[in-house]
Amino acid sequence: MILRMVWPVWALVIVVGPLLALCVHAWLRARRTQDGTDVAWLRRGGMVLSTLLIGLAPAVPAATETVETNAEVFFVVDRTGSMAAEDYDGGRPRLDGVRHDLVALMEAMPGARYSVIGFDSQAARQLPLTTDSRAVRSWAETLRQEITWYSAGSTIDRPVAALTQTLEAAAERNPANVRLVFLLSDGENTDGDNSSSTAQEGAYAALAPLVDGGAVLGYGTAEGGQMRSYDGTDASGPGTDAPWITDDTQPGSPPAVSRIDETNLRRVAEDLGVEYTHRLEPGPVDQLVAGIDVQEIAADGRRDIDTYRDVYWPAAALLAVLTAWEAFELAARWRRVREVTA
Repeated sequence: MILRMVWPVWALVIVVGPLLALCVHAWLRARRTQDGTDVAWLRRGGMVLSTLLIGLAPAVPAATETVETNAEVFFVVDRTGSMAAEDYDGGRPRLDGVRHDLVALMEAMPGARYSVIGFDSQAARQLPLTTDSRAVRSWAETLRQEITWYSAGSTIDRPVAALTQTLEAAAERNPANVRLVFLLSDGENTDGDNSSSTAQEGAYAALAPLVDGGAVLGYGTAEGGQMRSYDGTDASGPGTDAPWITDDTQPGSPPAVSRIDETNLRRVAEDLGVEYTHRLEPGPVDQLVAGIDVQEIAADGRRDIDTYRDVYWPAAALLAVLTAWEAFELAARWRRVREVTA
C-alpha cells in the first residue's frame, strides 16, 4: 500500500490536527458531564478521521506493466559530388548503394522512428523524426548529389553540429528512447583550406553518450571513380552524357577521381562506438542490425511501472453517511428549538 497524498502533509496537520483535538476534548468533557453529546462528538471525530484518510489517499497495487522505450533511427547521408563516383557494384554511382541500404536498414527496423540528416556543402535535417516509412522511402528514391556548381568540397565532419543538435533535442524530449545512428559516406575530405586531409580527430566522440548503436557505412573503392557533373536537371548526373567533374588542381584539369577514405570512416565509427562496414555492392543489411537488439539496448530505459487502485472510497462512503447523520441531527435539533420558542 502507498499513500498518494491528495493534500500536502502540512495542510493535513494544520486542518485536521486542531479539529481532531477539538473532537477528542469535547468527547471527554461530554463523558465527564454526561450532557448527552458524547455520541455527536464521536460522530464528528469520525468525520474528521474520514477526511484525513481521504487526504492520505491510500492505494494498493493493481497491476504491473512494463513500459518499453521507442527506437529512434538517425540516418546521416553524404550528398557531396564524390558520392556520384561510379565505382560501386561494377560502375554504378555510390548513391545507388546509399539508396538501397537506407531503405533496407529502415525495413530491418520496423516500428522505429526515423530521421534523415543530409550533408553536402551544408548539413541540414531533411526529415524530422517520423514513423512514416513511406516518407523515408520517398526521400531515398529522390536522393541526388549536390549541384556541382554550388559544391564547396566535402568533409566528413560537416554534419557533426546538426547531428549534435538533433540528438540532444531527442534525448531531452525522450531521454529513455534508444537512439541509433547510421552514417553513409565515402569519408572523403576535399574542401581545401577549410579541412585537413583527414577528419578532425574526435569530432564525433562527444556524441557517443547519446548514441546506443548504429553503424558507419563506407562507399567507394581505393582505385576510385569519376563523377558526372549535375546541374539539378535529369539531363545531368550519373547515367547521362554530362561532363565529368574535373580536378582543376591538376595540369589540364583532367576528370577528378574520388577514392574512399576508410581511415576517416573507421575513426568516425570508433568515435561513435559503432561498427564500420565497407559496402561494395547491394546486399543484406541483417548483419548490421543483428547486433542491435533494440529491446536489449532499451533495457536501461525499460522500467516496470506498478499501477495502483485507490482504496479511500470506504472513508468517503463513511464520511457521506456521517455527514448525512450530522445533518439529520442538526435538522431535528432545529425543529425542537423552534417548537420550544413557538
